[in-house]
Amino acid sequence: MVLSVAEVNAAFAGLGDPRALDAPEEGPETDNFIELYTTLPSIPAIGRALLLEREYDTMRDWAGEGDHVLMLMGLGRYSFKGSGYVRGGLFDRIQLIQGDMALRFRDRDHRRVGDLTAPGAPRFREQDMFRIPADSGFDPARPWRLQLLVGRNVGALERVYTTFESGWQPPAHLLRDLPQAATPAPLAFEQDENAAMTALWQRIWRDKSVEIAGLGAMLLVLTGAFFFQTYVTVSERAFYRFRMGFLVLTLVFLGWYANAQLSVVNIMALASSLKEGFTWSAFMLDPLTFILWFSVAASLIFWGRGAYCGWLCPFGALQELTNQIARRLRVPQWTLPWGLHERLWAVKYILFLGLFGVSLASIEQAETLAEVEPFKTAIVLKFDRAWPFVLYALVLLGAGLFVERFYCRYLCPLGGALAIPARMRMFDWLRRYRECGNPCQTCANECFVQAIHPTGEINPNECLNCLHCQVLYQSQDRCPVVIKRLKRRAATSESAAGAARVLTNHPNLPNLKKGTDHV
Repeated sequence: MVLSVAEVNAAFAGLGDPRALDAPEEGPETDNFIELYTTLPSIPAIGRALLLEREYDTMRDWAGEGDHVLMLMGLGRYSFKGSGYVRGGLFDRIQLIQGDMALRFRDRDHRRVGDLTAPGAPRFREQDMFRIPADSGFDPARPWRLQLLVGRNVGALERVYTTFESGWQPPAHLLRDLPQAATPAPLAFEQDENAAMTALWQRIWRDKSVEIAGLGAMLLVLTGAFFFQTYVTVSERAFYRFRMGFLVLTLVFLGWYANAQLSVVNIMALASSLKEGFTWSAFMLDPLTFILWFSVAASLIFWGRGAYCGWLCPFGALQELTNQIARRLRVPQWTLPWGLHERLWAVKYILFLGLFGVSLASIEQAETLAEVEPFKTAIVLKFDRAWPFVLYALVLLGAGLFVERFYCRYLCPLGGALAIPARMRMFDWLRRYRECGNPCQTCANECFVQAIHPTGEINPNECLNCLHCQVLYQSQDRCPVVIKRLKRRAATSESAAGAARVLTNHPNLPNLKKGTDHV
């Protein structure tokens, strides 16, 4: 598929929307808008001709039994990937069509391609593989089409779309014993792509109804726990079991099952979309991510970043759970000196600002650099990835065995991004005594991310709202203030009881009673 600037402008003119004519694609009309190459490297003769032997073997291992692989290579100013997959994990600019089947690709079914071995191959700006599941009904021996979606801003929050298509069929010499098949009729041009996008995300929300209900229940329980934290944290053992159970649910259900892992790339993509033209539909293609971001926005007002980072982040849950196992196995825990710990806080902010700056120039480059987040490897792909990525994720988890939540404390750019508005919260829910920090250091010493200053203040930028300090706040055997108060009450009660005993055993008790009655 080769499209020039003139052809794209002509296609939008054909939509009949005068607003699309007011914002034509800039540049000479002969400029290359996109040059898109398409093939199926899962057909052995094609894959071996295009890919290095190692790359081909990796592709075959990556594609499961019965799966096929689509390979796209692009040149020009337009990206066939776009940034929709960064926001919601769905590549919304491309669609594979065969007969009545229409297939869109998700982030977990995507991987990049290395250098090609085919002689004379151009140096492509993008070259990627997409896995076609075996249960999709795709037949590689039949013709199919690739549909490319192109959008144009026509208002502050509105876009119009048009589509282009290219057909593909396997070379005849690669086929045998194939009955003559009728060529599929060309797909009608979609005049109202906005309606199609709306129908798409509505269907996705219906298909994800179980996951949405599960996430809604988790958010409801967590909100109740925060609002009634005084009652939830009365029993240390019961609260510990509640927290560990919630984190297991976050890891297994939200993370490994639903792939609802937020990323700093979501924030960068939002900034990019505001620059290029914001549309709700692109963000609603992944309902769990959409709901989570709205819950994060609300929690930042009430509690700061800890509601997500401390309870709803699957990788954070994985770190804490593995650390708890390490503690049971008596792995030594390291507490960094406060001066070094405080300075290492800045690293995550530097990483976020660097990634955000790169995203303003190239969202694709920023997405590549965002691999500093191990989320895709450990959560989305469940460690089923090339060994350097797996090794990096395991190193971070290994560090977390000795320094609890090591990655969250010092390296997470998403945590840094959420911490920036954390001080804007309207309420301060965590209760403290005047003695906290001076002289008592119990909470500061037991805070598992060292978010409490030696002077007693809780740093909202670093607090993960684990509520452990609220457990200690009410503990009758660990909080010095509560212990002192109980001893004072016990002493007062003992004094009153002693006075009562003295009066009861006094030899002149009848005379005393008479005197009392007389008085």
